[in-house]
Amino acid sequence: MTKNSPNDVLQQIEKHYASLSPSGKSIAHYIQQNPIAVLSQSTSLIAEKSGTSKATVSRFFRQLGFDSHQQAKAALVQLREQGVPVVSPSSGVLQHESDSKNLANTFEGTSSEALAEIAKQLAFASQVTLIGFRNAYPIALHFRQQLKQIRTSVRVLPQPGQTLSEDIIDLTENDVVVLFGFRRRTRQFKFVLNSIKHCKTVLITDPTGQGYRNDVDHLLITHIGSDSPFDSYAAPMSLVASLCNLTYDALGSKAADRVDAITDVYIQMDELESPKR
Repeated sequence: MTKNSPNDVLQQIEKHYASLSPSGKSIAHYIQQNPIAVLSQSTSLIAEKSGTSKATVSRFFRQLGFDSHQQAKAALVQLREQGVPVVSPSSGVLQHESDSKNLANTFEGTSSEALAEIAKQLAFASQVTLIGFRNAYPIALHFRQQLKQIRTSVRVLPQPGQTLSEDIIDLTENDVVVLFGFRRRTRQFKFVLNSIKHCKTVLITDPTGQGYRNDVDHLLITHIGSDSPFDSYAAPMSLVASLCNLTYDALGSKAADRVDAITDVYIQMDELESPKR
């Protein structure tokens, strides 16, 4: 595929629809209703389903800017590998089967010693800062919610509607920063990474983030891909749960005392539903 080749068949259909022939529009209608056909069906079958010919289907893909049907198929596969929601021929795989595979691959490739060392740093750092953009933000938020129950000074960035610079400038070498960076990372990701190098840093990412290995103290690889249109974040969430539990163990009685104190405040403020209900 050339550098300037299109990558999204459906977007190209919308872009070129007005200039398509009646037969081309028939193919467009079929693919718009059955986008998986680009990946799972041959040129002959697409022609049969759309009531056209193989030659017309080949011409159709060239009109969209692709060299061939095969190139359009390869472009969609590449999009899915980048994290773009795209239906694939294997989208019928049960989600829990995909998640089980991701969980196994994540923890088989993660050193228990590394997790224990990170947990120790999370337990005794002056401050823990969790940074997540886009789909990583809810994971960072959940991480904070768990850590706040067992230690003080845990925050999530960026705050809604705020920029990062005024918060990053306060970080010191005694702080631990956990940065989440999954595929389709924002453009500012590498600049943030460069700005926190003076801290103790942990990067939780998918395999596409391995290129940042030398930029952080600890790199944890999690697997999020699936044959379904959307990525699954079951493995990163499970990794976060493991780190929180290990941090609890590292803190020992301090964690238990804080949990008890928070529970007393819950009761005083009547914030939680009664378990007897």
